[in-house]
Amino acid sequence: MKKLYGISKVIFPLLIIALIIYLFYAQPFGHRPIKFGSTYMTMNNDFYQTLNEPIANEIDDHNDILYSRNPELSINNQVNEINNFIKNDVKVIFINPVDGVSPKLIRALKKAHQAGIKTIVVDSQIENSSKYVDCTIRSNNYQAGVLCAKELMSKQKSANILILQQPTAISVVERIKGFEATIKNNKKFHIVDKINTTGQSENSYPKVQKYLKQGKNFDTIMSLNDKTAVGALAAINANDRRSKIAIYSIDGSENIKKMLSTQNSNVKATVAQSPLQIGKVAINVAYKLINHQKIKKEIILPVRLITSKNIKNFNITGWQ
Repeated sequence: MKKLYGISKVIFPLLIIALIIYLFYAQPFGHRPIKFGSTYMTMNNDFYQTLNEPIANEIDDHNDILYSRNPELSINNQVNEINNFIKNDVKVIFINPVDGVSPKLIRALKKAHQAGIKTIVVDSQIENSSKYVDCTIRSNNYQAGVLCAKELMSKQKSANILILQQPTAISVVERIKGFEATIKNNKKFHIVDKINTTGQSENSYPKVQKYLKQGKNFDTIMSLNDKTAVGALAAINANDRRSKIAIYSIDGSENIKKMLSTQNSNVKATVAQSPLQIGKVAINVAYKLINHQKIKKEIILPVRLITSKNIKNFNITGWQ
């Protein structure tokens, strides 16, 4: 009897340890991972890298799987990525569209919808998407354009403005609309021209440089985003026009914030979005959709004007 009691004293603690191991380790291995897919117009932009971070982290914490893809500004690449998501049986797609009005892209997303996949659009919009997009999460892009215009008019008595735009991105179209609507009744502020870019510095640099060499008359740039503004600034510096052209932009990126903090003579203001907040909201919405909870069809997040006067109120690495 004593021998049995001694054995039980050894076995019982081992059973407890085994139970603890099962609860803490065996259970996750029994979890069937949920698959997600993300495709943003380009990962050659810190904005989308930052946006994707909270999504990737939360999915990892749930022991689920994220397929992150980079279409590199190609609509064909993005369509192929969506088709691959469908083949891989993902449950949710996060997308920032290369072209928000592309028939190819719309067909691919409708196909994903028919396959039962939830779609969340981030930092932009897709045309007529109410029937096949579950949620759109974006900044108040129209207001971003308004804030740039108001700051411009408060700092300058007049302006000849060159607009750097991207007509395929609905978010950018909204920014420019807000800007134009705000200045339209002020006769001292003229839009002299618009240049189409891809939202990348390597594209805006040669285009603005060519424009400068042609001797076109402008003293202000309204840039669709900070990446484009950086390329424009490089072109201005290369043409020794530093003190003559003011730049207004949108994003609140690290590079532009550093320039504002050092009071760069060209960079006057940027309107900050929060990619981190967009990402946090997006992943929260994703799990609600998976759990069949109600969500809003559209979530619009606020934007903030940053200038050299209030830059101290913001983190250089990003508005959190």
